[in-house]
Amino acid sequence: MHPIETRDLTVVYRTGVLARPHLALDGLTLHIEEGEVFGFIGANGAGKTTTIKTLLGLILPTRGECSLLGKSARDPVARREIGFLPESPYFYEYLDARETLTFYAQLSGLDGPVVAARADEVLERVGLAFAADRRVGTYSRGMRQRLGLAQAIIHKPRLAILDEPMSGLDPLGRRDVRALILELARGGVTVFFSSHILSDVEALCDRVGVVADGKLVAAGPVAELTTPRVKAVEIRCSGVSKKDLGKAGETVSEYREDGEVVTFEVPDETSADKAARAIIKKGGSLKSLVPVKESLEEVFSRLQVVSSDGVSPDAGGDAEGGAT
Repeated sequence: MHPIETRDLTVVYRTGVLARPHLALDGLTLHIEEGEVFGFIGANGAGKTTTIKTLLGLILPTRGECSLLGKSARDPVARREIGFLPESPYFYEYLDARETLTFYAQLSGLDGPVVAARADEVLERVGLAFAADRRVGTYSRGMRQRLGLAQAIIHKPRLAILDEPMSGLDPLGRRDVRALILELARGGVTVFFSSHILSDVEALCDRVGVVADGKLVAAGPVAELTTPRVKAVEIRCSGVSKKDLGKAGETVSEYREDGEVVTFEVPDETSADKAARAIIKKGGSLKSLVPVKESLEEVFSRLQVVSSDGVSPDAGGDAEGGAT
């Protein structure tokens, strides 16, 4: 059983009788392993929120299937053990944070004295204990986001689906949310979240899925997505100058000197071999040769360029988000 599984998930929007149909999701197939943190990234309009809404039964798919915790996503029972944070959470303005969480806890089936204790525990965990008795209408955007996270985990879900959980948070807030996500994962909770903050995705996720124009164009561990493409080789050495490199120096970029140590980049391994031989021949000391790999941001940018047949060039990884 996979906590989340989709097969050929397709969603076509029509905004009116005569409106041209819009393909929001195009045969999306993926699965999420139990206990993993899965990052779902894509440009605005790529299909991230549509995927999440379809998983939660808020949108019916035009074609295909999706399941949550082994049950059809259309089955209300499937959502009992799921915590959900929407991109823009909305709350009753006149309730305070404790009352809000009590309300959501009761909706999730919790009752009795356990609710109050759990509400205080969660408010402390998301950094809102100091404002537990303040009306939500007075909260800042960042505080509302924290409260949204609190309501998503108040009932101790097995699966947390978070749509842009870092939205509106300052650096300290982002740090706290990252720690919370890791804590959930250590406790056995599966976390599926979308985000535009790729540094957070890179730091948190066991696997990442990249969606473009409604298609999953790559999926896999961050290391696997970034490793295949080496964009340069960084060389550190001493005892030589750029002039000493001869012809190998013609391909050098990012050249800098720090005392006796020289650092520069060459475009490929062939150029690195030539530069290394030149350094040794001139009596220099070769300290390191390090491949410079693509960052997740660079991989993401490249994968957004989709070919006319709908397949992203050099996608890499498992385009169906299957076994890794």
